Amino acid sequence: MALEEYKRKRSFDRTPEPPPKLDPKKGFRFVVQKHRASHLHYDFRLEMEGVLKSWAVPKGPSLDPADKRLAMHVEDHPVSYFHFEGIIPPNNYGAGTVMVWDTGTWEPLQTDYSEHKPSRAEREREASAMLSKGDLKFRLHGQKLNGDFVLAKMRSRRPGSKGTEWLLIKKKDDEAQPGYNIDKYDFSALTGRSLDEIASAEGAAEWQSNRTASSGRSGGKNSWLADAVAKHDRQAAAQRVAAKKSVNGATPKKRNAAAEAKPKSPEKSSPPATAKKKERFGLAELKGAVKAPMPPEIHPMLATSVDSAFDDDGWLYEIKWDGYRSVVFFNEDGNGSLRMVSRNQNEQTDEFPELHVIADQIDCKSCILDGEIVALDENGRASFSLMQQRSGLSLEGKRRAADRSVFILYYAFDILYLDGYSLMKVDLEERKRLLKQVLRPNERVKISDHFIGNGTTLLDAARQQQLEGIVAKRRNSCYLQKRSREWLKIKITQRQECVIGGYTDPRGSRENFGSLVLGLYDTKGNLIPVGQAGSGFTHASHAKMWETLHKLDTSKNPFTGKVDSPRKVHFVKPELVAEIKFTEWTHETNGGGLKMRAPVFQGLRKDKKPRECTFDLPKSTDEALGTGGDAA
Repeated sequence: MALEEYKRKRSFDRTPEPPPKLDPKKGFRFVVQKHRASHLHYDFRLEMEGVLKSWAVPKGPSLDPADKRLAMHVEDHPVSYFHFEGIIPPNNYGAGTVMVWDTGTWEPLQTDYSEHKPSRAEREREASAMLSKGDLKFRLHGQKLNGDFVLAKMRSRRPGSKGTEWLLIKKKDDEAQPGYNIDKYDFSALTGRSLDEIASAEGAAEWQSNRTASSGRSGGKNSWLADAVAKHDRQAAAQRVAAKKSVNGATPKKRNAAAEAKPKSPEKSSPPATAKKKERFGLAELKGAVKAPMPPEIHPMLATSVDSAFDDDGWLYEIKWDGYRSVVFFNEDGNGSLRMVSRNQNEQTDEFPELHVIADQIDCKSCILDGEIVALDENGRASFSLMQQRSGLSLEGKRRAADRSVFILYYAFDILYLDGYSLMKVDLEERKRLLKQVLRPNERVKISDHFIGNGTTLLDAARQQQLEGIVAKRRNSCYLQKRSREWLKIKITQRQECVIGGYTDPRGSRENFGSLVLGLYDTKGNLIPVGQAGSGFTHASHAKMWETLHKLDTSKNPFTGKVDSPRKVHFVKPELVAEIKFTEWTHETNGGGLKMRAPVFQGLRKDKKPRECTFDLPKSTDEALGTGGDAA
C-alpha cells in the first residue's frame, strides 16, 4: 500500500503524527506500537522499500507458536513514524494513545547465503518477493520479541473481506515461549510508561526530553523511594527540592531524538556546545581536579560492611542496588563510543545492547561513570534473580539465551573522569553535582538519589520495600580504587558470594545431592568452610547443578581442615561462585568458626572470581566511623 493512503486519512496541521518522508537508505528495523484508538490493538511494522509495511494485530504478537494471531494489512506508514509515541488528538484518523511497545531490527529468511554475504539490495528483493507471495518469513531482534516468525496471507475469504487478513505466527525455536502472556510486558520499550501514563502526561510529546537529572525522583518505577523518605522527613525533603531547583536552573536542557524532531523556536536555541560545556564544568578551577589522560581501566571503590545505620550530616545515603557493578567509559572522539566494564575488568558492552543508549544521554566530550546495572520487578525493586535471567546465566555457569523481556537499566552514582580531568580527588558531593550536569536520565539510565544526614530513615524505607540495604558515603570522600571505610554498606538481608567446594549426599527421598558446601578465603589464602545450602533450588535447577558439580569432582579437599557434616562430603574444584542469602553470622562452638545461619542458594555469579570471595563481615558502625578517616 502506498503512502498516498496514509496522507489521505490525515490532516498534518491537526495531529502530531509525522508527515511522510521516504528514507530508502535505511531499512531492516521493526516497531510494534500499542494503539488505543476506537479499538485497542497492536500495530506491527517492518521497514522495507523505504516505508513501514504495517499490520494491525488485535491481540498483539505472541512468542507461543500455538498462537496464530490475526494481522490486518493496513496502509504503509512513513519511516518517520518509527518511534512515534504520544497522543493523536480527537477528530483525527486513529485518534488515541500510541505506545512504542517493542522495537529492534529484522532480517528476511529464505535464501541460503552460505556462499556469500548478501547485499542490502538482495535482502530487500528477497523480502519483497516473499511479501508479494503472501508468505513473509523473518527473524526479529527486539527488546521483547526475538526469533523467527512468519506473516502468512489468508487464502480463504470471509463474506465482505477486503483480502487484507494475514496471520502472524511464531516459529518453534529457542526464543519460543509456550503460554506467552503479552500483558506481562505492558510497558513502553522507549520510556517504560504504560498507555495511561502516556495519555495523562502533561505535554506528552515532550515527556522524555524535558527531564533533568533531579526529576527522576518523582514518577516512574521508583517514586516510592522519595515518597517514603518524605513522609519521615518533610522538612529535609523540602530543602532538597529547593536545592535541586537551583541546580536545574543552571543546567541547560537538551532534547532527545524524539523532541529534536519538533521545530525549535529561536529564543530557546542553545549556545555553542563547546562554550556551554566549558562554562558549566569549570574543571580548571575545581579543587582536586587533575588534568590527565583518560585511564584505560578503573577498579571500583568498594564499601565496608557495618552492622547498623546512623544519622550524620557529614554523610550522604543511597539505596544499595542489587545488580552488576559497571563502569562506563565514554569518548566523543571515538565516534561517541561507549564501553561498559565489570568490577573484574570483563567487557559488558555487547552483553547489554539496550544500554548503549546511555551514550545519547551524556553531555560531554569524555567521561567515566560508576554505577550498577539492575533488573527491576513490577514494583520497581532491583531483583538479582531477574538480572540472572536477563544475562542468561545458567546453573552450569554457561551463557544461555538472554531473556530480553527483562527490563534493565543503569543507575549511575559517581563520575570519575570528565573532559580531560581526573575527578578522583574531588569531593564526592562535587562529583555528584557534576554527574547531574553530564547525564540526562531517561528510561534506561537513572541517577541514584541520595539523601543527606538521615541514614536510619532511608534504611527503614528500604526495609519496607524489601530491598537489599543502603550505602553511606562521606560527603567529602575521594574515590579510592579499593575497599574503604569512607563508604559503608548496611544490608537488610545478608548476602554473601561463596565458593562452592563440595556437596553432601542426599537424605530421605531427595535425589542428586543434599547441600552445597560453601567456603570463603581468609587473609592467608585458605578456603574456610562457612556453611551448607540445600534450599533455594527448583527441581530443574537442582538437577542442573548436580550435572555441573559432577564435572568438577575431585578427590582433593579444597578446604583448609576437615568439613564438619553429618553426611558424606564430596569435593569439587573451587571454580564456582554462588550468591547466598542468609540471616546472620553465627560463631559455632567446638572450634567450628563462623557460619552462615539459614543459607539459601540464590544463583551463580559469573561476574565474581572465586578468590574474591573473602570474609567481609559487618564491622561495628562505631568502629568504622571512629577510624574511617584514618583508614582512607
